[in-house]
Amino acid sequence: MGPQTIFFWAPIFKWGLVFAGLADLKRDPSTISTSTPLSLAITGLIWSRYSMVITPKNYLLFSVNMFVAIIQSIQLYRVFKYNQTMKAK
Repeated sequence: MGPQTIFFWAPIFKWGLVFAGLADLKRDPSTISTSTPLSLAITGLIWSRYSMVITPKNYLLFSVNMFVAIIQSIQLYRVFKYNQTMKAK
């Protein structure tokens, strides 16, 4: 586990998804689709689980995938809340 392996670089590059998700928190919920955050949240959860099952455990992969799942779940909540507000109007 170090800079010479894929176990280091793949999670490092995946932090780009976390930063993009954080930037999207400023977007209007009406412009966010539900399928993209849903698929990213599910993928984040699946890979988080996988990173704890493999040997050796990859804590960097676990952390980045948990952040992806959390950020995308927040996006899904924002879209859901926006849709409920629009239905009420």
